[in-house]
Amino acid sequence: MSKVSVLVVDDAPFIRDLVKKCLRNAFPGVVIEDAVNGRKAQGLLMREAFDLVLCDWEMPEMSGLELLSWCREQDNLKAMPFIMVTSRGDKENVVQAIQAGVSDFIGKPFTNEQLLTKVKKALSKVGKLDSLMTGAPARTSAFANDSLSALTGGKTDVVRPAAAAPMAKPVQAQAPKPTAQAPGGRGQGQLRLSSGNQQCVIKALSLKEALLVIRRNEVLPQVLEGAVLDLEQGENAEVARLNGYLHAIVAYEPKPDSDWLQLTFRFVDQDAQKLDYLSRLIARGTAQKHFIPGA
Repeated sequence: MSKVSVLVVDDAPFIRDLVKKCLRNAFPGVVIEDAVNGRKAQGLLMREAFDLVLCDWEMPEMSGLELLSWCREQDNLKAMPFIMVTSRGDKENVVQAIQAGVSDFIGKPFTNEQLLTKVKKALSKVGKLDSLMTGAPARTSAFANDSLSALTGGKTDVVRPAAAAPMAKPVQAQAPKPTAQAPGGRGQGQLRLSSGNQQCVIKALSLKEALLVIRRNEVLPQVLEGAVLDLEQGENAEVARLNGYLHAIVAYEPKPDSDWLQLTFRFVDQDAQKLDYLSRLIARGTAQKHFIPGA
């Protein structure tokens, strides 16, 4: 059986580890190398042969787009599957990557099932899927909350809401009170989860994490779930996309039917430009009008 070799490129160790764990659990025979940025990945690609590259877009030294463009200029890498794993889903970014020769996209945040689907599709096109699937366990559907299972020992229901009492009215049990007012904070943003996008209030912000408050709905976020926090600032409404994961989830109000959840969102980006952006946001302190809509 021929080995299938995959290169994972991302400046965030947490994301690299999640991707590698997902692939190794699903495909025991896969060979995986990783790199912290495009420059390191370029060196590996010059020395070793890979069947697939999973690459972040925004990285220091050399971006994912620059690495992709370089790969397509090399005779031996022109046809190699190259999947961009990124929070840049804007039309202009997609067009830019397609023009550079990208094979496919995975949007952040993503579930393990979404990742495995893209990997299988890419390797199938180059005739490598059969080699990858030989000996793979037939339980790929169980990996959607793999990171949570690692933390809780498989007890993935620890952050699910308690079951409603038998006599409770369905509408009251599922919908938040329409009169509930949003908590105040130092700004607003949008939190992108695998279950959908949610507006959030920023209660506190540091270089390592953000304390967010979101309205509770039927689908609760999960501890260690990957997410993207979108923030706006400046007169041109520039959007910063900060990659991270949910480190902690608690009820915002001291009652079991709290309409709001407080999330600790840990950043995983190592990009100097994003760290500088965060520093400027923190330094501005109470200057909320630059990133609170309608302020």
